[in-house]
Amino acid sequence: MLSRGDLTDGEWALLEPLLPVGNNRCGRWRDHRQVINGIIHRLGTGVQWRELPERFGPWKTVHKRHLLWSADGTWERLLRHVQSEADAEGGIDWNINVDSTVARAHQHAAGAPRSAAPAEPFKRGTPKASAAAVAHGDAARPPGGGGAPGEALGRSRGGLTTKIHIAAEGHCRPLSLLITPGQRADCTQFERVMDKIHVPRAGRGRPRRTPDSVSADKAYSNRKIRAYLRKRGIRHAIPEKRDHKAARLRRGSRGGRPPGFDKDRYRDRNTVERAINKLKQFRAVATRYDKRGYVYLGTVTAAALLIWLRS
Repeated sequence: MLSRGDLTDGEWALLEPLLPVGNNRCGRWRDHRQVINGIIHRLGTGVQWRELPERFGPWKTVHKRHLLWSADGTWERLLRHVQSEADAEGGIDWNINVDSTVARAHQHAAGAPRSAAPAEPFKRGTPKASAAAVAHGDAARPPGGGGAPGEALGRSRGGLTTKIHIAAEGHCRPLSLLITPGQRADCTQFERVMDKIHVPRAGRGRPRRTPDSVSADKAYSNRKIRAYLRKRGIRHAIPEKRDHKAARLRRGSRGGRPPGFDKDRYRDRNTVERAINKLKQFRAVATRYDKRGYVYLGTVTAAALLIWLRS
């Protein structure tokens, strides 16, 4: 299981050079490997922080480290580094697929302060959550209440939910992630998901942002998305909606040509669904327990990092 077990020696050797080596408060950190193993345990089990086994050290240390790394982008930097290593070895299939999934929010996820600015992850000696971290959520207040603005909590038929939008490469691993309230339409987040694809080169050169092709279901079938892909020169396999096809045919020659559609390429769209299944092996992802949006995004990103390390 991807969600079980401590870091192996090989996984730790890859991550260790990228981790912070000092602390503003006391000049040193508690063993990073022990703390990350505690975070992995919580990711896989969904256990409350204060119920972490003693072998991971003080639960507050593990909790605060996760808050800090979610706020300052450490989890995202680690994920991009692992993606860069895989790309340098030719291990990324750049025929990507886009989709989303809804995670039910536990009652503990509600009740974050309704302040315009994010609260500090913890008190002295640590930076506030960056504006970019909060921007990963959605700044709109969810209809019907249920969460503070910017916390990516919304009300849908399932109650309080958060939606995870994901672009996955051909080996069922997440390339980019973002979260919104659960009622947000998939198509409105397509460009944001694509713009977050950012795989650094191992040597010189700009990070790779453009896939070879994109596949998505009918939820992403509209003119704006097709124009976006056409402008960037990206081939796509997105089926045309039935009502769109009927409207085009009614207009005759003025309706334009039907969009191209590769059925064989579309069959590979299941890779994003399998990537979602891998993410939801982590109980702390499948059910949202985190109050703050940036912290839950850090939880999802840490789970994606483990998928890359263990796939």
